[in-house]
Amino acid sequence: MKSKLIHLHQCRGAGWKTISSILTNDPLLSTLYTKTTKEWAELRILPSDKLNPFLHDLHSLNLQKLLDQYAMNDIQILSFFDEDYPYQLKQIYDPPWILYMKGNRGFLKDMNGIGVVGARKPSICGLQALKSLLPPLVQAEYLIISGVAVGIDTAAHHLTLKEKGKTIGVLGGGHFHIYPKGNSPLAREIMKNGLLISETPPQRRAEPWMFPMRNRIISGLSRGVLVVEARQKSGTLITAQCALEQGREVFAVPGSPLHDLSTGTNRLIQEGAKLVLTANDIIDEIPMFSPIDC
Repeated sequence: MKSKLIHLHQCRGAGWKTISSILTNDPLLSTLYTKTTKEWAELRILPSDKLNPFLHDLHSLNLQKLLDQYAMNDIQILSFFDEDYPYQLKQIYDPPWILYMKGNRGFLKDMNGIGVVGARKPSICGLQALKSLLPPLVQAEYLIISGVAVGIDTAAHHLTLKEKGKTIGVLGGGHFHIYPKGNSPLAREIMKNGLLISETPPQRRAEPWMFPMRNRIISGLSRGVLVVEARQKSGTLITAQCALEQGREVFAVPGSPLHDLSTGTNRLIQEGAKLVLTANDIIDEIPMFSPIDC
């Protein structure tokens, strides 16, 4: 079952909804390789122009060769049906069917994750706020989760690693094509001292549509999401929206109403996000789970 799901996940056109439809029709994937083209077409899981590439990959990809390549690069694979799939992530509406991982897999068991997101080009004040808020969270042993993007994401990972804390980086694309390329050294450090994950197969390059999908994983693994600077319309707010839809806490750092980078965070606060001035504002709201609680 797992190998079939991994194979399916490698095929062009096999996004979350497509795989969901296939599993609904065939929960054990017992007919994955025996369905005729006509039977696949009748399922209407893909538009006609995308069905042939999907079927080509399904019947021609050398799965074992790919798995060997992943293993040679120390990339582990976790499926939705594995016993150690993260509990919190499993509760969201659209959990990833497959996760590719490199680093400390044990971090996925940590129930004390805080997502940290923010502006790609943060202000000096935004970076100073992060430097004030993050170390106490790390020292309290919260797991810091972010997206390996430039700006606040990069700063959050670096600060956590500097403080010898736990961090998970969630990629938009695959492990073999780190994006942005300039964050390749950071990605390597996360793989060495933290955990780097993606639902995108390692050989695939990042595409714009992958990043909103990535954001639901950041919030899904977290008990709460901290937003440090965001414009009124920004990708950062997608993560905040994901958190709200998933029933997670949303925290926001306030800023001047005259500053463009504060419009998104101030609006979040106005709409019910918790205003954050110190790390205790987060700690008081989501105290640490003990091992017994977990």
